[in-house]
Amino acid sequence: MIAVILAGGLGSRLSEETHNKPKPMVEIGGKPILWHIMKIYASHNIREFIICCGYKQNKIKQYFKNYSKKNSNTKIIHKNNFFEIIKNKKETWKVRLVNTGLKTLTGGRLKRVRKYLKNEEFFFFTYGDGVAKLNMKSQIKFHRQNKKICTVLAVSPPSRYGALEIKKNGEVKTFDEKPEKGEGLINGGFFILSPQCFKYISGDSSIWETNVLTKLVKMKEMAAFTKYDFWHPMDTLRDKNFLEKKWQNKKAAWKNWK
Repeated sequence: MIAVILAGGLGSRLSEETHNKPKPMVEIGGKPILWHIMKIYASHNIREFIICCGYKQNKIKQYFKNYSKKNSNTKIIHKNNFFEIIKNKKETWKVRLVNTGLKTLTGGRLKRVRKYLKNEEFFFFTYGDGVAKLNMKSQIKFHRQNKKICTVLAVSPPSRYGALEIKKNGEVKTFDEKPEKGEGLINGGFFILSPQCFKYISGDSSIWETNVLTKLVKMKEMAAFTKYDFWHPMDTLRDKNFLEKKWQNKKAAWKNWK
């Protein structure tokens, strides 16, 4: 099974970090968030990756080229931006880095790697800036049962404000300064896709969220998987600091590997 990860955007909302590196290379606990995402998938035995590169792609390529230097028990086979990580106690990955263009939009980036996915029953797809803890085996089962082109992890967004619980007499019963879940459900970014999705991506200017997903919804070809334990994006410096604090305090719920 293959996981496709978007890693080509500018990351302008995290400009404090992304002025000299692509957003997926921003570190949490001394490791790029891209590494964390790959570890999440690998913990579910999904070890083959396609990374859709663009902005400052050389930073990502250099990271994988130097991987063996940072991990003494690792051997890497490298050819034409395809990295096979072997002889590593923790990772046995196959990583393909694809230049999907500097200005290509999200749907267009996915379509540019279509040739590597044409023989797949389905594949995984996510953004390079968010972590989650979910049961991917259950998500696969859900995808197969519903027989839709697209299954998305639907999540409650983290609240940006303190939450109050108030009694009828006006007394404040509880106060949570930073609730991890807010109201409603949104796109959590962890998708399972059938290759039929490529028919609905027009080209480089296609936006995955507004041009493709809206079509799939109208066609009743999109299902929402809602079972998860943790999800959080890294959109801003505040998000980055939140995830870093979780990691340092050994409360990183997405870390389901030893």
